[in-house]
Amino acid sequence: MATSYLTRAAQTASSNTTMTISLWFKRSKIGSGTIWMHENQASHNAKLLLFFSGTNDQISMQSYNGSAEYVLTPTRKFRDLSSWYHVTAVWNTTVATTADRMQIWVNGVRETSFSTANYPSRNHEIDLSNKAHQIGRYGSSGGYSNYWDGLMSQFILVDGQAYNASKFGLVDSDTGEWKANASPTGITYGNRGVWLKMENSSNLGLDSSGKNNNYTSSGVVRTPSCPNNVFCTMNPLARYGSNLNYSNANNTTTGSTNNWSMGSSTLGASTGKYYYEYKLITAGTGSGYFKVGFISGDASSNSATHIANASLDGGYAFYCSDGGLEVRTDDAIISGYSKSDLGVSFSMNDIMCLAVDMDNKKVYFRKNGDAWIKSANPVNGTYGLDISSDYTVGKAMIPAVGIYYPGVGSLNFGNGYFGTTAVSSAGTNASGNGIFEYDVPTGYTALSTKGLNL
Repeated sequence: MATSYLTRAAQTASSNTTMTISLWFKRSKIGSGTIWMHENQASHNAKLLLFFSGTNDQISMQSYNGSAEYVLTPTRKFRDLSSWYHVTAVWNTTVATTADRMQIWVNGVRETSFSTANYPSRNHEIDLSNKAHQIGRYGSSGGYSNYWDGLMSQFILVDGQAYNASKFGLVDSDTGEWKANASPTGITYGNRGVWLKMENSSNLGLDSSGKNNNYTSSGVVRTPSCPNNVFCTMNPLARYGSNLNYSNANNTTTGSTNNWSMGSSTLGASTGKYYYEYKLITAGTGSGYFKVGFISGDASSNSATHIANASLDGGYAFYCSDGGLEVRTDDAIISGYSKSDLGVSFSMNDIMCLAVDMDNKKVYFRKNGDAWIKSANPVNGTYGLDISSDYTVGKAMIPAVGIYYPGVGSLNFGNGYFGTTAVSSAGTNASGNGIFEYDVPTGYTALSTKGLNL
């Protein structure tokens, strides 16, 4: 989350010439963002950083002392906001080969093409002792800034050893994909070493290295999304209209003007059964104008107005229209689903709930934990809204939201939060995948990489 961070006080280093950082990250926006920084708190002259600088979306490892001393910046750009990346950064000035003194590995592969490569001399010492650590923010003489906006997992800092990426990850024998090693072994952590699993919700800075080098958390929240199970979020690269903004790992949606804007998500599905929730936070005008639903994978992204009104191919919108519920498709109210037909009203903090059955091509709606609208039952498949004419075999649905007026709503695709607030009383979920405010219908699950394969 933006403006959230982890920090740890200064301590003596095992080495001023050798260290390794390994972590998994998922970006929520393109542009700048600090991953990790070791710094002199008194002067804010950072000594070593791993960060995204400016708007070029290139990761950079940098030694800094009032100005950049040594910099290693791979040419590649990191613009996929739907996937996790694994990065291993190595500082080792003891080796004879100049290009081995700073190394960056991404998803198990060492980077070899660089836009900037300025290496230190052999046995060059950087003052790593008695400097504080920041995970997720940058410090300067003007205070802290450049906060990380995204997710992190499995943060490891090794003091005094240089390890390549194979120490922290492995290739999946079935898929051939690089994946996290949940239990890396044979690591000598050194005095300042740390292994943050980020699994304990009440203590996300807990060190599992055995060194007891715990970090203090400020505003950081834990979600089930991780490198081995990526949850759906809204996609900043698929926004239609300039008036919709995202925050809180791209799950909070904010409208900024009196005009429809909409966005679609990072994941979709052509088979399976999925459940998600959308909480109304701020009305904006009247009693709120919000849409949550889905569009077809065939839908064009050329028209902000059309997509906002669910008028594109296969668009269905569960619509809070000035506080009253109606359901639309192709920008038309579906027969029997007008406000007068349904008689359902919304207030702020109410939750719009959807269950989408892509196996049988039906969708179900409810407010909060109330009965499903029109006496429908997603478990046995009765009285659901038939979407088969739009969703023929193989056509995927992609979750989407729209806001008119400067309103605020927050999605829960199973991460267990609305914004930065955890669900108040998690409902049952037989699939074991995702955390929701209300009970998940039996047979349904969260839209995530794990959920897609249940």
